Amino acid sequence: MATLGTLLAPDLIQTGSCWQLCADVNGYSRSDGASLTTQACHGRRFRILKRQRKRIAVQLLEDGYRCWLELEAVLGRAERCAAWRPSPLSATEIERRLPSVLAWSKTAQQRPNVYLWGGTTEPDMDCSGLMQMAFASQDIWIPRDAYQQERFCQPVAALPDDNSLLRPGDLLFFGTRRRCTHVGLHLGDGRYRHSSGQDHGRNGIGIDSLHSSDQHPVACHYRAEFRGAGRVVRCHDGSHLS
Repeated sequence: MATLGTLLAPDLIQTGSCWQLCADVNGYSRSDGASLTTQACHGRRFRILKRQRKRIAVQLLEDGYRCWLELEAVLGRAERCAAWRPSPLSATEIERRLPSVLAWSKTAQQRPNVYLWGGTTEPDMDCSGLMQMAFASQDIWIPRDAYQQERFCQPVAALPDDNSLLRPGDLLFFGTRRRCTHVGLHLGDGRYRHSSGQDHGRNGIGIDSLHSSDQHPVACHYRAEFRGAGRVVRCHDGSHLS
């Protein structure tokens, strides 16, 4: 039986066992193929769900996200750990930490970066990966995907030219009527920082505005898809979200 701190080895891959990463790893959507769905940085924890020949299905414990990890990427690079327990924070404490969340996102923007679908480690991230990592930098865990983040937040009324109720640190959501597909971090006065792709964005982290006076093509595209806003007032409990 592996004791705490034991490195992961082939004979220790057991369903239900918990491990902490010693290196960043990629998470894939299937048991084969190159479809990146998320990444997990050094220090994150996971529970093994099942094993295939070259990959293991895991649940990342801080946000409940499920994905597949390459065996070669974790063997000898993860340590046996106790089951992770969430650390609830009050809405007041979360609000107190928001300036540091915003500062982290600014630093991320200043580093050379490009948009990476599934990217959740520095420097290359997708939209929701940037949001999750900015909050996680202050030990505030939120869900992984934009549509999950929208459901998780406390709704805040907002329109493109009426952001009077928004605060710095709120999340702005974009997409179709049916589904949220993009998210940004409100900086104040309708301006937001987000990681956007090549087709309709900046191929990396940049700043745009909800205001109709901002006629930049990227701002116009996302303003037309604006769905609403939300406020992070709680921490993720680690349960799996569909």
